[in-house]
Amino acid sequence: ESLHSCIGLLGISAGSLLLAVHFYSSPRASPLIPSTALGVLLLILSALLAYAGIRRSLRSSSLLVSLCLTVSAFWSAYGVILILAGQGVLSGPGDARDALVPGLATFTLALLLVALVGFLGREPVLALVAAALSLAGAHEVALHHSSSLGPSAVACSHLLVCLVGGYFALGRILYFLTKGKVALPGTDLAERKAREPGRGGAGGANPFAAPGLLLNMLSASVFGCRLLGVTHTLFPGHVPWLWAAGIFQIGICVLSYRAMDVLMATAFGFTAILKLAGGYSLLYPTWQPEEPSFPTPFLVVFSILFAVLALFLSLQSPVDGLYLLVFVAYCIALACSPRGFFAGGPQGVAVAIFVASALVSLIHLYNVRARAKIPPGKGAVKALLARSSLLKLREGPDLHAPYLGYSKYADAEVLAFACSVLASFALTATGDPQAPLGTVVIPWVVVAGGILKLLGGSVAFARGKTLESSAFILYAVMWIIWGLTRFGGLYGTARSFHAAVGIVAFMVFNSFIVFCSLFLNTAWFFYSLTFMLIAVSFLLDAIHALPTGYDIAATLIFGLVSFYCFLAALSSSTFEGFCLPMGRPLVRLSGVGAGTSKCLHLPARKASSVKRIADILRNGGTCGIPTDTVYVLVAACSRPDAVEKAHRSKRQAQDRPMSLWISSLKQLEPAKHLFSPLLWDFMEAAWPSPISLVIPRGEWVDFLGMKDSAKYVGTPQSVAIRIPDCSVTTHLIDLVGPIVVTSANPTGEADTTHHNQVYAKLGDKVDAVLCGGPSPENIASTVVDCTKIDSGNIGFFRVGIIPKSQVLQILEQVQKK
Repeated sequence: ESLHSCIGLLGISAGSLLLAVHFYSSPRASPLIPSTALGVLLLILSALLAYAGIRRSLRSSSLLVSLCLTVSAFWSAYGVILILAGQGVLSGPGDARDALVPGLATFTLALLLVALVGFLGREPVLALVAAALSLAGAHEVALHHSSSLGPSAVACSHLLVCLVGGYFALGRILYFLTKGKVALPGTDLAERKAREPGRGGAGGANPFAAPGLLLNMLSASVFGCRLLGVTHTLFPGHVPWLWAAGIFQIGICVLSYRAMDVLMATAFGFTAILKLAGGYSLLYPTWQPEEPSFPTPFLVVFSILFAVLALFLSLQSPVDGLYLLVFVAYCIALACSPRGFFAGGPQGVAVAIFVASALVSLIHLYNVRARAKIPPGKGAVKALLARSSLLKLREGPDLHAPYLGYSKYADAEVLAFACSVLASFALTATGDPQAPLGTVVIPWVVVAGGILKLLGGSVAFARGKTLESSAFILYAVMWIIWGLTRFGGLYGTARSFHAAVGIVAFMVFNSFIVFCSLFLNTAWFFYSLTFMLIAVSFLLDAIHALPTGYDIAATLIFGLVSFYCFLAALSSSTFEGFCLPMGRPLVRLSGVGAGTSKCLHLPARKASSVKRIADILRNGGTCGIPTDTVYVLVAACSRPDAVEKAHRSKRQAQDRPMSLWISSLKQLEPAKHLFSPLLWDFMEAAWPSPISLVIPRGEWVDFLGMKDSAKYVGTPQSVAIRIPDCSVTTHLIDLVGPIVVTSANPTGEADTTHHNQVYAKLGDKVDAVLCGGPSPENIASTVVDCTKIDSGNIGFFRVGIIPKSQVLQILEQVQKK
């Protein structure tokens, strides 16, 4: 935590030092740092700041996250503009000023908000750094409007940032290296941690929402400044601000999924599309004389998606839901303006977006660390829905339950389905599709349908959804390739055959996905099947046999099916129960997935999950759990019915009996007199470890409470027993008592080394799986025959992870004792 804070503060100090040197030397004929070199250095530092902000946020929410990500986004675009100016691209009179002012104005206000919240939240150092950076931005804006101020004022502000940030980073480094013995005043981490609980935590809030909202201010400022006359025209010099905001918002979209915030992640995905499309529109006139055309059906549908998302987001936070309504108005204004981003109507809405983003981001910044939070209105919504018996918000421990128990991301299907809707309706635009880059559909098809859907597929893959991620990634690649080739002028007659062959290959892959979706649910089957209609229209167009209106009909059908899937995924992630059903599998096979319910998947890293597994075992359930070797199937000895159930579900072979596990020899203390002293001392020396000891069966088994089910454990002559060397497993046994254990796989199959394998092999036969990811070892335990240990001899039924020599050495030490 200390190291990532140091990296962020040192990065800000280094960038400020570079800018201070640049402005001090700017009156000279040749500045000390050329614009191109300064731009490259700022790009490198922006990447470092982004890393520091992301890594810092994984540990705890802090104002430093918003500061680092905001400065990183600003310096990346600022660096690109400096490179363009250094290379002579912005050579016209006033070009550099018009390019820089919108971003500088936004940067000044955004950091002023961060500084204000820093002072209110008692983070004075971060507040000073943000205030000094804001002052530097304000001075630079004034410098561009009047040279009488001089660049020295800008340089002094950056020098102040360098001194404050450097001092604080140095204090953190000294504290870290000396392990707390040396602490500069104001940098004592122990004192800060002591104050942390009293200042309020993040409360499960998304720490990335605030920087994402500040980026909305950045893009709105570009168009708002043009409407207000601050800049003279819209031109390619503004593209770095728009694309930096869009690219950073795509990253914040992924990070919001990491923060388990599906709705805000989807909103940031939507706004990133608008930013990237706006940048493309400003670049378009550089190779075409006319202004770009805009697909009206697409923008109408986009406004509907924004409205639906705003409705659902209002249930989580009415303030954020009302905020998204401004983007509904923005999309409608774009649809009503033939000139799109260049018209005054959308630019007027952009001014409203700027003001609304500033207010909402202030609320999010304040609520991150404040003790008394600004209420976003969720309490009123909960009270309203409490009266309804039909709608119940998804809350509690299952709200962010990871799929298969091991995912660190929320579900991205909402955004992926929405991207399918956008890409399909973008194709309904009229015009000549053969003209090279003759329409602005590229950002709608390639960015919305391709890049954002690729992001959704990647998140789905990280969640363990193999089929869904494969479909999303395949469709994303299809939209990207088709969009670039058809609208990039590469779709000529000479290449029609090659294009047709490629499309046929995609259709073959999609046929496999359609077949697999039969076993998933009805909605997914129709979603993949209707995409085949899109692929067929691509194929007919490639061979010049496309009937009139077929492509429009195919895209409309696919768009409507995708819209239904979008609504279903949105409702299932918001409400308990499926308000809009996805349907049952059309084809069912015996085995996994044949039942209507699936076993619980709980992450092993949470103590609450272990407690829940313990409750299931005490109530007579059977569970798959991780150990110090491979995964095992367990039942509580105190529940004879569960022991018998585990034996049946495993189809246990007679030559591979079930074994007993305990967490401590204290659990056998009442029966200690029934064990020989040598055997007791050997067990004490050998455990905890992956060593199973086969010991003589006796009256001590009756102390475990298995009653008649004891016949399923061990053989009539012996029983295998051990204490695992795994904190999760031993803690579970502490809660439940001794457990009966067998390998988590049908008899005769290989050992299971991942919780997904347990689900695949026994998912319909167990009540829950405690998910710990890959096993630490792929080799089972060593099984030692101790039935004749009193005569000094032991044997080995199986030599596993512990070698024979080590077991014999333990026995020798016990015998000497």
